[in-house]
Amino acid sequence: MMKTIGSLMLALMLVATVYAAEDVVTAIHGTITKVDSTTKTIAVKTADGTEHSLHFVDKTTVHGADASAAAAKDSWHGLKEGTEVVAHYTTRGTEDTAVEFDKVGKDGLKATDGAIKDIDRGTKTLVVKTADGTEQTFRLTGRASEDAGKDIAKGSEKGAKVTVYYTEDAGKKVAHFFEKI
Repeated sequence: MMKTIGSLMLALMLVATVYAAEDVVTAIHGTITKVDSTTKTIAVKTADGTEHSLHFVDKTTVHGADASAAAAKDSWHGLKEGTEVVAHYTTRGTEDTAVEFDKVGKDGLKATDGAIKDIDRGTKTLVVKTADGTEQTFRLTGRASEDAGKDIAKGSEKGAKVTVYYTEDAGKKVAHFFEKI
């Protein structure tokens, strides 16, 4: 009886681990190439030419999009073809589901380039030295702390050249995403 219970517990733990691993949020930066409200998908093409098809759901959030454009036939919540975005998504099986879209540019996330001087994912802070020598300190969102900058090898973050996508809240810069350049 104990062997059966032990085996069942082990099986349940393995299933839970698989599902937890599938809920990891990944982020990509690119340009929307297609919005299809019928199939609830948005295609995003990254700089390397890869096109990602992301499903959106009722819980998918959009930051920085123009609310007046939300009702436009060729857009979804103000996102349309040609919009530059950072898309955060999860993968379950073969389906990528968008958790959040951050519009980049006018009325959306601002961007700045620089070299990482310090990064502390525990305290969620990032310090970047810009080309003019000034240092900018950013508070990392939970998603940025966990996911952003994965393309930078651990231990070699300092000095890495990055683009930081951020908003300003009460005079503080909040980084939503950063990537190696």
